[in-house]
Amino acid sequence: MTVAELAKLIDAQVVGDGAAEISSVNTLEDAQPGQISFLANAKYVKQLETTKATAVIVSAKGDNVANTTLLKTADPYYAFMQVAVMLHGHRKHPFGGIHPQAHVDPTASIGENTIIYPGAFVGPRAKVGRDCIVYPNATIYDDCVLGDRVIIHAGSAIGVDGYGYATYKGVHHKIPQTGNVVIEDDVEIGANCSIERAAMGATTIGKGTKIDQLCVIGHGSKIGPYCLIVAQTGIAGSVTLGHHVVLAGQSGVAGHLNIGNQVTAAAKSGIINDVEDGAMLMGIPAMPLKHGRRVYILFTQLPDLAERIKALEEQVRDLTGSDGDDGAEVV
Repeated sequence: MTVAELAKLIDAQVVGDGAAEISSVNTLEDAQPGQISFLANAKYVKQLETTKATAVIVSAKGDNVANTTLLKTADPYYAFMQVAVMLHGHRKHPFGGIHPQAHVDPTASIGENTIIYPGAFVGPRAKVGRDCIVYPNATIYDDCVLGDRVIIHAGSAIGVDGYGYATYKGVHHKIPQTGNVVIEDDVEIGANCSIERAAMGATTIGKGTKIDQLCVIGHGSKIGPYCLIVAQTGIAGSVTLGHHVVLAGQSGVAGHLNIGNQVTAAAKSGIINDVEDGAMLMGIPAMPLKHGRRVYILFTQLPDLAERIKALEEQVRDLTGSDGDDGAEVV
């Protein structure tokens, strides 16, 4: 496609050669003539001056450059997604329907245009909607329900038993997990995730939520619509997330908490209390973002602060003749 054709489709203003032809997408650093890239993060702005890309999608407010054609638009990242789909499309599947080497229980129901890869297992009474993709070695346990256009990547397990035990006289007795998992429309679950079935009722993943690789969702949790849960995040049982919650990589959420709408937690956040709508968190334990930044700045200065305290203690001893020892020790 030409730059001008792409610009029309993504509602962008062309600054440069609109007749140039584009065949594929690439990064700013690796792009070659005939390719298009994008700039959505200011940390890569220097690469805009050196890229070999024929065209780059940028913010409408960005400066012009001499070495490449720009497509200026309101949301460069979203526009780049549209261009990538136009030029490359999504993954083409080598077959349609249920592969002969997949195992689908006779009592399970599978919607139209759903693709189930070799090694996948769909258990008794499970329901899988239309236009879904279940990749190799994914497992959908009995009675679980998937909506339409759900994607389950390789190795993920939907409906495993929740982590429920009653400890009596030092022995852990397994509690039957009689519930299921309900995954609503347009959810994507990355590779090697575990979504636990509820002890009673349902573990729910809301419409449009995207879960990265290696995540665990505990039994009975309710994940709201359009959440982003990034790699290696763990959510304990009976947690409720509102809509558009973002949990960055390796976040952890303790059990039985309520996380409000549009909450954002930075990487490695450890959430141990309920969180109000719109909060931004960081740290272990998680704290408001502004406060957390101050805490971590001080944390990096602890050795220097300890030396200053030692020096002040010595001054106190010199001035008072007292050792100033109150039983505390500064390491």
